[in-house]
Amino acid sequence: MSNHSLLRSIISSFTKHNIISIGTKYFPTTPLETEYVDMFNYTQTMLMEIEKANITTESIFTNLVRDVGRENIPEHHSFYELLPAENNVEEYALVSNIIMGSDRYMYVELSQPSRIINQFTEIIISEKGEIIERSSTELVARMMSKNDAIRVAIKLVGIGLQTGISIRAAAGMTGAAAIERSIKFNREVGDVSGVAFTKLGGEYALVLDDIFSLGHSKAPEYQHYLFIDIVNSTKFISKSGRDTLVELMTRVKSFMEDCGGQIEGYREGGDDLIARFPSKDIAIRAGLDCAWFILNNGANVKIGIGKSRREAGERASRAETIIKSMSGFNSLSLVVFDLANGLYAYTIPSEFLRTLVDLFANKKGHLVSVFLAILIICYILAILGLGIYGFIVVIIAVIYALIK
Repeated sequence: MSNHSLLRSIISSFTKHNIISIGTKYFPTTPLETEYVDMFNYTQTMLMEIEKANITTESIFTNLVRDVGRENIPEHHSFYELLPAENNVEEYALVSNIIMGSDRYMYVELSQPSRIINQFTEIIISEKGEIIERSSTELVARMMSKNDAIRVAIKLVGIGLQTGISIRAAAGMTGAAAIERSIKFNREVGDVSGVAFTKLGGEYALVLDDIFSLGHSKAPEYQHYLFIDIVNSTKFISKSGRDTLVELMTRVKSFMEDCGGQIEGYREGGDDLIARFPSKDIAIRAGLDCAWFILNNGANVKIGIGKSRREAGERASRAETIIKSMSGFNSLSLVVFDLANGLYAYTIPSEFLRTLVDLFANKKGHLVSVFLAILIICYILAILGLGIYGFIVVIIAVIYALIK
């Protein structure tokens, strides 16, 4: 459904923001993935570009320093672009990351057998990693996130350089992908110490030649906050009653806790809350699940996700501005978050807009037939001097097309 360029262009012209996709073209392979893909396509959830990310090699490195922590990047290094990232956001890659989570595999290869492989194992376990395979010169581990994999790999390379052993490491979605990336790193850069990884569809390598020590390398203390607020709660209360709102928000609060969120800033009977999550993918997944759930209960929601309470609140406010600008489509639900150095949102359309999307996407032949019929009838009415009745014909045709 995400390839309907004409339909996306029409909606983009109304929203004043680029619609990257409608639904998703991600191909599911597990029951969980199937469940999410079905929801994306059933609700015709749209990926909206609010502020376009400028994806370059320089911005990739800037994001790497931000995500890994400047104190964890050695002063002397070389940064290689093995495969440039496209300067656009691929919706299926984003969906993949949201569904599959942030955990990544790390492959480590020693230039020669050494007992430091035991030290590496201890470090990985202390970093909440899981050893998958190990030999005298190779190690595959699953880490909590890509950033953790890169950060720990840099530390291992530093230990190797201090002991005169070259260490090559790579991060990947699977163990096989990490090994393949390490091989490509060796082939294109050379037999040097460093870490290879992907960022936003591109492939990169951080080469480390000089001896360095990071001491006690720790992950940056990033938190991911989700601010949620019911859209036009006063109208919802007048329609469904305050007790219904209280019950709805109580269930939302419970769901956020089930997703691993720590609830902050919530009072019983309120229409908003803040939850803190361990990673952004979990926060986005919880936000989408929550938006779909609230939509199914007759309400709409604005959600902002950020690294601080203020940032999350500001993005929820940005969502409200967009919702007001699209008032012609009735109420919408938005989940706003950052990606690279841009700002994006998942937009869950109102029932009215979903009906129009379904009409354009799945009933094009029907629309053409209705259009031709209107054209012929209006032409005949114009010849008979009854052109004013053409307006009534158009209204009748539109109602017929929507309910047929």
